[in-house]
Amino acid sequence: MDAQTRRRQLVAALGRVAAGDRDALRLVYADTSAKLFGVCLRILNDRSEAEDLLQEVYLTVWRKAARFDESVASPISWLVAIARNRAIDRLRSGRVARASLPIEAADDVADASPSAVDLIEGGQERARLNDCLGELEEHQSAAIRAAFLDGLTYDELARKSEVPLGTMKSLIRRGLLKLRACLER
Repeated sequence: MDAQTRRRQLVAALGRVAAGDRDALRLVYADTSAKLFGVCLRILNDRSEAEDLLQEVYLTVWRKAARFDESVASPISWLVAIARNRAIDRLRSGRVARASLPIEAADDVADASPSAVDLIEGGQERARLNDCLGELEEHQSAAIRAAFLDGLTYDELARKSEVPLGTMKSLIRRGLLKLRACLER
């Protein structure tokens, strides 16, 4: 299962958790507990405290799932933030003695989700590509979209458009050259 599919499933599960669905919470737990436990353990450096805190984290998720907004953060980023903040709160309360790692070490916990900067840049690149595709002749733009976004072969496109294969290849090649020139501006 790819990252986007897992993300969509986690978003859906959090929505169901917000509606009080206990089975959805079990799914969220199954998909994220290892990562969140790692965050808690890394910050607290105490297995027993991390296990105890992880339970509190999922109680917080149960109570606050309605506050999750996928337009603001990825589901795993939101969950990691909850775990990290709860672990820091526990450290500050003095209940846990911190052995060796500074609190800043929590920033090093890997997150497979794209960063906010990557998401913004990706959105800008997509917008730029769409703008440049819009500057092409309609039949060139449609052929390029069908070939590169829909996965149709040149042969399929030629048959669909009722033109010779060589003509379709030339049409797409000229369109790609114009597209490159536009993107390089």
